Amino acid sequence: MADREITLLGRVLVRGRIVAETGLHIGAGSGTLAIGGMDNPVVRDPLTNQPYIPGSSLRGKMRSLLERALGLPQNYPISQVTIHACRREEEYGRCELCHVFGIPAQSWSSQTRLLVRDIPLHPDSARQLEEARTDLPYTEAKWEVAIDRVTSAATPRQMERVPAGAFFGPMELSFALYEREDLRRFELLLQGMQLVEEDYLGGQGSRGSGKVTFRDLSVSCRARDNWEEVRTWSGPHGPTFTLAELMGSSEAIGSLRRWLASSLHME
Repeated sequence: MADREITLLGRVLVRGRIVAETGLHIGAGSGTLAIGGMDNPVVRDPLTNQPYIPGSSLRGKMRSLLERALGLPQNYPISQVTIHACRREEEYGRCELCHVFGIPAQSWSSQTRLLVRDIPLHPDSARQLEEARTDLPYTEAKWEVAIDRVTSAATPRQMERVPAGAFFGPMELSFALYEREDLRRFELLLQGMQLVEEDYLGGQGSRGSGKVTFRDLSVSCRARDNWEEVRTWSGPHGPTFTLAELMGSSEAIGSLRRWLASSLHME
């Protein structure tokens, strides 16, 4: 296959914060359970001991929900899960999702557009939780009881959650543009964020955990012709907005689309 020219034409940054509308549980994985310890601990920053949202959790949830929304086949096993990944170059050329989220190593060159950084607990939220004197540092212990359907025996267990009302930030989603079509693909990111709001983040979502909203959002960009200049969009709701305000308004979406095309010289 002939060599391809790969040129970064610009980058779009979506910043903001994530608010936990219900308790949030993003698990730390399996480990040694101490006597009296928590059955399902949350992931924490080892330096601050504060819970955070791993970028991989948010990115993976958006990808999973978009795969279902687009009706894409689950055809690529990774450990104990199966995702969608184009296996042939001609399929990749038609797949918007794989352009945005990337694919495993293949025999052809491809670029991942979306980068999602880890999202720390916001300092203001950390202070509120410290003053609240929660069950555990910055978190609550939620008791659940599993009932045996045959014997009716009850098995209690604890789950650790970040309490409702806590918020995380700064959030930063970075979207790289390599061709004109990436302007359209950027809107797939916004759709993925909307799907997360309508679903849940982390675990135990069917039992009430993980409802989140995106707040205080802003969109800025850098263009290749002047990489030092950062331009920030000010739409119908001003320079900051909620995801609901953006996605609920065709005027706002149209304004953002035109601004990006103009700012990145991709009209």
